[in-house]
Amino acid sequence: MISDLEYMRRALTLAAAAGARGEVPVGALVVLGDEIIGEGANQPIGTCDPTAHAEIVALRAAAAHKGDYRLPKGTTLYVTLEPCIMCASALVHARVDRVVFGAWDPKAGAAGSIADVFNIKELNHRVDVFGGVLAEECAELLSGFFRARRA
Repeated sequence: MISDLEYMRRALTLAAAAGARGEVPVGALVVLGDEIIGEGANQPIGTCDPTAHAEIVALRAAAAHKGDYRLPKGTTLYVTLEPCIMCASALVHARVDRVVFGAWDPKAGAAGSIADVFNIKELNHRVDVFGGVLAEECAELLSGFFRARRA
């Protein structure tokens, strides 16, 4: 069985590729069992699409792969940055069982930083959330990107 660390390393590779394209370096992948069923990286700038966050791109790929917008039981999404409110809501609606993220996002994070979408009791689906996996590496990728842009 592949570990959370290994999947997060793959998400970091996707994030680095996004950064090389001038996008904020965030990467995500959707896993079912040991199979990656969707991958994505931030691309709102290149696609002129404000919803093209890494999580949304990965969810779209996974849904297309499975032929259903509701993903199967046992699905995990790995992402290098704490999901925002839009992405957290999409993860609930897609019926993802588990979210594993790297760096916390104190300005837009919706898994506890500024809001906690995953703990809204009125929603009809529960998502288990685990934050801080390879947090330092994920945070440094983001910090380095913004440092370079300010220079």
